[in-house]
Amino acid sequence: MNLVLFRPAEVGQPLRIDDPRTRHVLDVLHRVEGDEFDAGLINGPRGKARIDRSTAQELRVSFRAESPAESPDPLTLLVGLPRPQTARDILREATTLGLSALYFVAGEKSEPSYVQSTLWRDGEWERHVIAGAQQAFSTLVPPVTFDLRLAAALLALPAGPRRVALDNYEATTAFAAMRFAPAEPLVLALGPERGWGADDRALLRSAGFTFGHLGARVLRLETAVVAALTLAKAARGTL
Repeated sequence: MNLVLFRPAEVGQPLRIDDPRTRHVLDVLHRVEGDEFDAGLINGPRGKARIDRSTAQELRVSFRAESPAESPDPLTLLVGLPRPQTARDILREATTLGLSALYFVAGEKSEPSYVQSTLWRDGEWERHVIAGAQQAFSTLVPPVTFDLRLAAALLALPAGPRRVALDNYEATTAFAAMRFAPAEPLVLALGPERGWGADDRALLRSAGFTFGHLGARVLRLETAVVAALTLAKAARGTL
């Protein structure tokens, strides 16, 4: 937790002693009443938080902004809905690398039961994107969509940005060989753990996606997401 994030409404309000942020500030950072630590407001400014009161039951902090909110990288990630544990890794790591929006979509080869996981049903997913932002020393927490089928998600995507889908089977161009303008808006799509199906590929092509690959080796989905985002950000100068 390199940056402790708060919602604006939490500043000045008591934080429970068992809140993970409270435990981090007290047990890892070893801060006491009157001390400051690096903090930020979700999707807002970054600065310093001060411990105004510390008791056995709660922590109260105030916040002083020192730098304005960042602008997100205009990079949208679309991923075929994977197993919940894989989705947790992607939520965290993709947010750490930085992007403007994240879509998990039901494709032809997606397992329908995955969307019923407590990860999505109970709102657990938000904890993982916040953890990713805190790791990156960033306040940016991307919006996450997880209840759309591929066709509906394609209609919801922003119009205009270049669109690239990664595929192990039909792509003939290496993604690493593609060229992009600096900070070029981009939608990057990766299939679920079993890959895109034929109908998915047809939908993607009809929505203006070109196809690329990450090489001859078949990567785990969470590894492919990190590799693809890193390549995209390096090629566009936003790493």
